[in-house]
Amino acid sequence: MASSMKAIQVKNTGGVEALEYVTIERPKITEPTDVLIKNHFIGVNFVDIYHRTGLYKLPLPAVIGREGAGIVESVGEDVKDVQPGDHVVHVSPSYAEYTIATSKYVAKVPDGLDLKLAAASVIQGLTSLTLVTQSYEVKKGDWILIHAAAGGCGLLLVQLVKNCGAHAIGTVSNAEKAKLALSAGAEYVINYTTQNVVEEVMRITDNNGVHAIFDGVGKDTFETSLACARRLGSLISFGNASGVIPPFNLSRLSEKNLKLMRPTLFNYILTKE
Repeated sequence: MASSMKAIQVKNTGGVEALEYVTIERPKITEPTDVLIKNHFIGVNFVDIYHRTGLYKLPLPAVIGREGAGIVESVGEDVKDVQPGDHVVHVSPSYAEYTIATSKYVAKVPDGLDLKLAAASVIQGLTSLTLVTQSYEVKKGDWILIHAAAGGCGLLLVQLVKNCGAHAIGTVSNAEKAKLALSAGAEYVINYTTQNVVEEVMRITDNNGVHAIFDGVGKDTFETSLACARRLGSLISFGNASGVIPPFNLSRLSEKNLKLMRPTLFNYILTKE
């Protein structure tokens, strides 16, 4: 096997010019829990932008990316649940031909699921699943507001919320995205470019507001999210797609006894279980 590989690396944070296509040393097994994977597909996510710009700090130079799917090349001596030749997904730096992943962040791809779809499902799937079970446990009959409902996490959140027996209200920017959200199971879709989100949410919920808001947009939707929450509601702010939320006076939560949470996926998946 060649000792080098192609990768996309960031040496200095910045704009898209910070992404460099380079030849670097191919990683090797060094720890007993290491898994060496040849990537066939990788996922591209907003977190990659945060790493590239320096919003989320990484030791530099760094290969970015956080998910991929491929075939196991070799494993460390303590790895028992995957072996060479297995089709797997991983949550590890992925913009490269090969990835070394810790075994707890590697899982076999179920039979019948192709590697391309598997690679596209890991980060967004785990994020969406932990949001509706850990950040706010969605219950039957709940009213849930999902921003960017036609995005990767948005479409998964709509489906999961519906599966829980709750009512999904999605926000989108155009008619095409509205169709996507509705096809995923959203009960109501609000086009925020032509409709007032707060007014529509209050109309839909008989002026009560929603039990929880899943907000991956950040800066541009934060105030709207607060206004849409009902008394004792929960605002789960899990992303910064539009920018970082400005400093916030915590006492404002007392207006409706609101709960505010800023979860990250990796604090939910610290263990293999």
